[in-house]
Amino acid sequence: MRTYVEFAIKKFQNKMAYRLEFFMGIVNTIITIVVYLCIYKALYEGKAEVDGISYAMTATSFVISLGLSNAFHFNEMFIQDKIHDGSITNEFLKPVNFVFRLLWENIGEGLFRVVFNFLPAVVFACFYTKLCAPYSMGNFIIMLISVALGYLVLWLLSLIIQVLSFWLFSVWGIMTIKNVIVNILSGVFLPLWFMPDIIKKIIVFTPFESIYFTPIRIYLGEVTGMEMLSKLSLQLMWIGILGGMAGVLWSKGVKKLVVQGG
Repeated sequence: MRTYVEFAIKKFQNKMAYRLEFFMGIVNTIITIVVYLCIYKALYEGKAEVDGISYAMTATSFVISLGLSNAFHFNEMFIQDKIHDGSITNEFLKPVNFVFRLLWENIGEGLFRVVFNFLPAVVFACFYTKLCAPYSMGNFIIMLISVALGYLVLWLLSLIIQVLSFWLFSVWGIMTIKNVIVNILSGVFLPLWFMPDIIKKIIVFTPFESIYFTPIRIYLGEVTGMEMLSKLSLQLMWIGILGGMAGVLWSKGVKKLVVQGG
């Protein structure tokens, strides 16, 4: 495990070398917060609540979603690029698990984005608008656990599509469609509270709610007690399903690569 943690630390340190990207990331996040909060404020038109949801809850949901989207940032063309330049064969010769290494490098980059891109923007958002505090310390701690599980759900979705690079020349189009669907159906920019009922019923049978909206609902206290355990169990279920799919595809893809490579 220590070896993989070192991969995360190294990735974090490497990202610190790009200072311009660091400052531009802060500016981009702040601009995004201002623009979307202005839109939400206009939609509320001075109303205290819309469908029982206050503006503060909506603003908090968006800010947390934006923070998580910074943390949940992956190099989704990594495997494809390794296959195209042939360097993936060298990766298999290293005494580490390629998939775990990729996971921990992604974690390192995500932590960098949270610390240096998102947290400064959150400080700004706290002065710019009113945000909701955690429902309770217990909810906040469980929310962090839910965030970790949501990260794995999204990471496994990304891995499944990346592994398709063993069969497809480019997965860019599929990855783009995946990202659009996730942004819409996971509540990144539009909280799922405001989705049409028919869409909500569909989302229940997908892993998308488990990525962003479940941690947010726990933070706000919409999910408490045994329901929190139910939501965490649902996240674990999706991790198991997606992890199994990714494992099968990875095994078949590696065998295909070995056969073609002689």
